[in-house]
Amino acid sequence: MAKSGQSCLSANDWICGEYLRSRGSELTDATVQHVWITAVSVLIALVIAFPLSLLARRYRSAAGPVLGLTTVLYTIPSLAMFALLLPLFGVAPSVVITGLVMYSLTVLVRNILAGLESVPEEAREAARGLGYGPGRMLLGVELPLALPALMAGVRIATVSAIAMTTVGAIVGYGGLGNLIYEGMDSYFKAQVLTASALCVVLAVLADVLLLGLQRLLTPWTRARGRRSATRRLGKAA
Repeated sequence: MAKSGQSCLSANDWICGEYLRSRGSELTDATVQHVWITAVSVLIALVIAFPLSLLARRYRSAAGPVLGLTTVLYTIPSLAMFALLLPLFGVAPSVVITGLVMYSLTVLVRNILAGLESVPEEAREAARGLGYGPGRMLLGVELPLALPALMAGVRIATVSAIAMTTVGAIVGYGGLGNLIYEGMDSYFKAQVLTASALCVVLAVLADVLLLGLQRLLTPWTRARGRRSATRRLGKAA
């Protein structure tokens, strides 16, 4: 704790309002970089994961290699992954983004594939009876019904990417991770705690926002949940 007349910065306190006031722009820049790297990584991973999931669903012989490859990529330690990518991209944000894309593929491919496979065959048969072709069935029937599993994968991938972005500090592009590593080197307590707390806030906020988006896109799941709750209450009565 800071002594009387001594600022919390000079006392190197963990909680320091003066640090927030004096380093506000630095914290903002780091947070923006953190969000940007995370969002771009997850979006690129989603664009790649979707066709891979369709390929694995369409051709059973491709399912094993697709799932196996994405699983192997996920087992590579993050420090080793970024180090391996350095010769290809140099010291650039693309090193961190590429690594996060590879890590996100495992979760996204498995969840998208699980969602597509969970679509009831009766729904497909009904769509065929109405003259739906493969493309229209995918976009109009299968994808909407697979959304809960898909969004669950996006939520997991996003929270994981927020956590792993901090490791990008080894190449200078770790968002809030840059402040955490710099603070640990100099034992700057307020910087370490503030940047770490902001990472937690980002993860929680992203998960809540994506959960809200999921519920907005799948209103039928809420109606189904209310019907189930009503039936349970009726039986209890």
